[in-house]
Amino acid sequence: MRRTSHIAQLREIIVSEKKQGRKIALVPTMGFLHRGHLALIEQAKKTGAFVVVSIFVNPLQFGPNEDLSRYPRDLERDARLVEEAGVDALFYPTVEEMYPRPMVTFVEVGELDTMLCGATRPGHFRGVATVVSKLFHIVQPDMAFFGQKDYQQYLIIERMVRDLNFPIEICPVPIVREEDGLAMSSRNIFLTSEQRQEALILSKSLKEAEISILSGQRSAEEIERQLREKITLGSHGMIDYVEVRDANDLSEVTDIKGPVLLALAVKFGTTRLIDNKVVEVEHDV
Repeated sequence: MRRTSHIAQLREIIVSEKKQGRKIALVPTMGFLHRGHLALIEQAKKTGAFVVVSIFVNPLQFGPNEDLSRYPRDLERDARLVEEAGVDALFYPTVEEMYPRPMVTFVEVGELDTMLCGATRPGHFRGVATVVSKLFHIVQPDMAFFGQKDYQQYLIIERMVRDLNFPIEICPVPIVREEDGLAMSSRNIFLTSEQRQEALILSKSLKEAEISILSGQRSAEEIERQLREKITLGSHGMIDYVEVRDANDLSEVTDIKGPVLLALAVKFGTTRLIDNKVVEVEHDV
């Protein structure tokens, strides 16, 4: 595996591989890798492409009161994991390498930045879209892999690629969960044992909401009420949002008629967790 923290050196590697006819697959991460990230790498490897993993904790997507300084980092551990996973190149730039001067150019994502996670994290998805755009220009991938735990992020990147005509295929990978159902996240390490146990209410409430929909419930408002009640009664978690949205474009839903996204964000202590479930609903006859 080749390792570099320099854009110019990575570009030399990419040019060399493309001259040999290799396709390039990118797995962008912020590091502190877990099995969810390794699932992205596994899917990328299956394509037969030259796989590049980037590790970069992007300051543009953190607000002034968010956990940028606390975000877990362990580069050597991550490098060992990606090498064992068969990654071809690891790109781990510094902030100075990615942002050598104050940024004045950003990628705006319109109304998709104002809902769900964007509602309480203003500017977050502008930071995400901007850094992913930079990574796309640096790596020039043919395909890029994103986990669906960050479903809103996945849709935003997919929309950005279509709107700006990036010649890149965006490949979604389903949520990877612990055996007890907790969605894998680098932030899970901040949970106390009690908080982690309580956090299981997220996946349980989503599953019950799915059952309710598949059993005939078509009111988005009622599904949101059920989710809120389950989380409130079953934990000390502080709800950020619980919403039912159209799974294709995140538009608001009143009557559930097609595939919908059940999305939620809940804080346990100082740790904010997100989770979601896409429920496929056939049109009622």
